[in-house]
Amino acid sequence: MERPAPDPSGHAVMTLGDHLDELRRRVLLALAVPVPVAIAAFAFAAPIRDVLCEPALRALRAHDLPAQLQVLNPIETLGSELKLSLVAALVLAAPWIALQVWKFVEPGLYAHERRFVRLLVPMSAVLTILGLALLYFLLLPLMLEVLVSIGGEPPRLLQSGGPTTVASTPVIPTLAESPAHPQPGQLWLTPDHRLAVAVPVDPQHVEVRTVMLAHDSRLMQQFRLSEYLDFTLDFALGITIAFQTPLVVLLLGWLGVLTPSALARQRRYAIFAAAVIGAVVTPSGDPFSMALLAVPVYLLYELGILLLRVAPPSAVAQGEVLGRLLRLVRGGEA
Repeated sequence: MERPAPDPSGHAVMTLGDHLDELRRRVLLALAVPVPVAIAAFAFAAPIRDVLCEPALRALRAHDLPAQLQVLNPIETLGSELKLSLVAALVLAAPWIALQVWKFVEPGLYAHERRFVRLLVPMSAVLTILGLALLYFLLLPLMLEVLVSIGGEPPRLLQSGGPTTVASTPVIPTLAESPAHPQPGQLWLTPDHRLAVAVPVDPQHVEVRTVMLAHDSRLMQQFRLSEYLDFTLDFALGITIAFQTPLVVLLLGWLGVLTPSALARQRRYAIFAAAVIGAVVTPSGDPFSMALLAVPVYLLYELGILLLRVAPPSAVAQGEVLGRLLRLVRGGEA
């Protein structure tokens, strides 16, 4: 398609029909990648599911609980894997989709306006990656540890009486490793409190199957697969949005609504806002999880102030952000 001639200001002159054609073209290009990626991601949905479930299984193991997630209907596993493949496709294709959005709006921007977008997009991607890494490696494990610990009962400990005196009561041995050649029907306990049994599968082979032994208590914590994945994905979405706080601060500063000095004076309100964001974003709603998220959100507010000092509108328009950042790193004034 022949590109329209630019007007005196440097912008391409496009009719409404041209805009609609370009929009349709960019939408089709944006959808061309996520669909095949979702199909390919479905083949890896099970490993993705295992990675997401590992923090929950680790928390259950730490409290000596069955490290399993429940599946309560025939299509729950398939539905969860389909959902994970779609989410994975959107995440992996996000840079491509963002590129198509950028290509659609780029012709209508001046050169100095393009510098603002080129600064925001990489920062948004970096903040998203940092937020998801913080969620998976710190926030989610700590939250699950606390929730599992307060959601059950302590085990009922009994004093051991030594060897049994009842001849008819069998004693199951505890073995660190499975026998090299287990016999059909052979039982033993593993060090991680599982009951193992050798089950014959044909006349020449046996299969070792295990079951996790549970505490003798009135409450049993066991998570449902679909609900746990919804909890984790909702939390990931909330973290992604919350970690865009520095960019919101930066945009408001560029628009002249806020200044670094005004932001510094409003720290008490920022702390309150961080607590509110923690309460809204946290799916579980418990005070510990909300406080755990409020701390990094407030630190992101402080990062926004720093970014606004390093990248004021004039520096972005003139392409001087990198130089100011290098001076700040060397210990000088931005």
